[in-house]
Amino acid sequence: MDQKRELSSIDLGALVTELNRYEGAKVDKAYLYDDDLLRLKLRDFDRGRVELMIEVGDIKRAHVADADHVADAPGRPPNFAKMLRNRLSGADFAGVEQYEFDRILTFEFEREDQNTAIVAELFGQGNVAALDETGEVVGALSTVRLKSRTVAPGAQYEYPASRLNPLDVSLGGFKRHMRESDSDVVRTLATQLNLGGLYAEEVCTRAGVEKETPIDEATDDQLSALHDALSRIGERLRSGDVDPRVYEEALDDGSDAESEERDPRVVDVTPFPLSEHEGLPSVGFDSFNAAVDEYFYRLEHEESDAGEAPTDASPSRPDFEEEIAKQERIIEQQQGAIEGFEEQAEAERECAELLYANYDLVDEVLSTVQEARENEVPWEEIAETLDAGAERGIPAAEAVVDVDGGEGTVTVALDDEDGGSVRVELDASAGVEVNADRLYQEAKRIEGKKEGAMEAIESTRRELEAVKERKAEWEANAAADDGSNDTDESEEEEEYETDWLSRSSIPIRSPDDWFERFRWFRTSTGYLVIGGRNADQNEELVKKYMGKHDRFFHTQAHGGPVTLLKAAGPSESADPVDFSEATLREAAQFAVSYSSDWKDGRGAGDAYMVDPDQVSKTPESGEYIEKGSFVIRGDRTYFEDVPCRVAVGVQCEPVTRAIGGPPSAIVDRAATSVTVEPGMYAQNDAAMMVYRDLKGRFADTSFVRKVASADQLQEFLPPGGSDIVD
Repeated sequence: MDQKRELSSIDLGALVTELNRYEGAKVDKAYLYDDDLLRLKLRDFDRGRVELMIEVGDIKRAHVADADHVADAPGRPPNFAKMLRNRLSGADFAGVEQYEFDRILTFEFEREDQNTAIVAELFGQGNVAALDETGEVVGALSTVRLKSRTVAPGAQYEYPASRLNPLDVSLGGFKRHMRESDSDVVRTLATQLNLGGLYAEEVCTRAGVEKETPIDEATDDQLSALHDALSRIGERLRSGDVDPRVYEEALDDGSDAESEERDPRVVDVTPFPLSEHEGLPSVGFDSFNAAVDEYFYRLEHEESDAGEAPTDASPSRPDFEEEIAKQERIIEQQQGAIEGFEEQAEAERECAELLYANYDLVDEVLSTVQEARENEVPWEEIAETLDAGAERGIPAAEAVVDVDGGEGTVTVALDDEDGGSVRVELDASAGVEVNADRLYQEAKRIEGKKEGAMEAIESTRRELEAVKERKAEWEANAAADDGSNDTDESEEEEEYETDWLSRSSIPIRSPDDWFERFRWFRTSTGYLVIGGRNADQNEELVKKYMGKHDRFFHTQAHGGPVTLLKAAGPSESADPVDFSEATLREAAQFAVSYSSDWKDGRGAGDAYMVDPDQVSKTPESGEYIEKGSFVIRGDRTYFEDVPCRVAVGVQCEPVTRAIGGPPSAIVDRAATSVTVEPGMYAQNDAAMMVYRDLKGRFADTSFVRKVASADQLQEFLPPGGSDIVD
């Protein structure tokens, strides 16, 4: 069976109770691994060191980890980690809440000078956002701009639309939601009631109801049994009555000796035993947090072991079928969500139309309640008065089925065209038109979610087609290799080694070059080009790193970096170099692309080149030179209409890292790359788009996040807006 890779809403509900036991722990430091794993190191007075892990990539989890399960701190912290360290260092952990029944946790941290909330979105693409005391986004791993919500620095954080909590819904509400479906019991529980597949099946099993029973054939007794099973699960979670289990894959009786020496694969972790896993071996734990930590620790090591390529055998075939099946499952779930949105939107419009169809009756109900409230009649007395009116047969009073003073609402039951009854909750302080308009607006909002889901399903379909194409290419290459008997084995191996996109595991070979803190690239002819990121680096490049045989480049437009085409490294002796025209133009394109020409949205710009002895910090009499600026004397060589265009990619040999620069220098050097030009997407948004694009091209899905995270790719993108070139 498939291994669990994401915590469910029920799992998070169980974890929240346990995580709140660490309230009062102080934050020491924040770390970010691979652009999607956040580690908060805390100190607790009673428990000592506490490691809070939040992962929002392919794996989605949030729990406290055993110190022995925590990897060594990564290298230079990216901007997001720096921001968290600044805001959270010395702060007290004030608690965590689950947002309604969604896979969202909000961690609160308090400090004398400022409070901070960390919102972990453990669904979809996954995200982590840091909020200030007003709920404004200070920073986020990913910027989200949708019709329904925005998560971006400077904007108020917006939670996704509320979802029905199946653990709190009343029996009447449960039956109504179930009856509104035209599917079977288990699919309705999974999608309309938001339980997900596993727990939907578990509820059916506990209630003794056949999973595939069509909703229109389900009896009231069966629905009551399902609701009872749900309620018992909810009560158990709220009381903290957990009996955690890590489930393992059942081994066949005929397992060989080698498999018996290894631990069986973990497949699931749950806060209590599940009937659906009755045939699987399991390990019990004292706390659900400990079980979750052990599960994901073992899962990570199992995948690492599986990813090690044998040294004396040919590379294994990537599991295209599993990836295709995964994408098809996602599409099926997305289609179910779209159907659900359509049903919800239609239900909201029907309710609005029923208000107008029963205008006089609804208006009488609202007017009666509003008049009573103006006379300061208590809500309890209003409810009693309406009950008495219903007993006397007053139609308006008979229509009222609930009065909620806490929410200021009145719920009425109205007859629909099919002879059924539809409940509509009304804002008691508003009129019929306002209540109807609210329902119409809600229908529009839900349809907006449907549009987002349709965009997502198109994206998933593209991913599915990409996997199928990679499978076809792999099989074609394998067939060609099998038929080439006259090819030298070493040549075959070399040809395969360069097919990095299809490799199931790519070894990491991290470089440590002196120039990486500057902007840099290597020309197509192999020469190093470096540029300053700011005025300080511009000064440093000229004073410390500019050799007498180098070339100095700058743009005609103000606000460009100092760019040096190096004849040799800083500790190497250099001879005069006759740089090719292609090499010079690449250096000029680098200077133009990282200048204000890009930031201003220009498609091209002009640059010039001089020798090092023409560059001076000595101004003319009466002039002043700003930091990072220089005086250029003598003739200049100009490069006109140089295109603003940059390629960003992943290099796999001889080292593994992100690279970027003029496309002519990058495309052939990278295993794969994406080309960008001045456009509309902010630098961090463009970096995330490029990251996701590159990540999807590799069969080794973890490789890109290890060597070319969005933060690392962003360092190669010019300041200003960008668009990906098709």
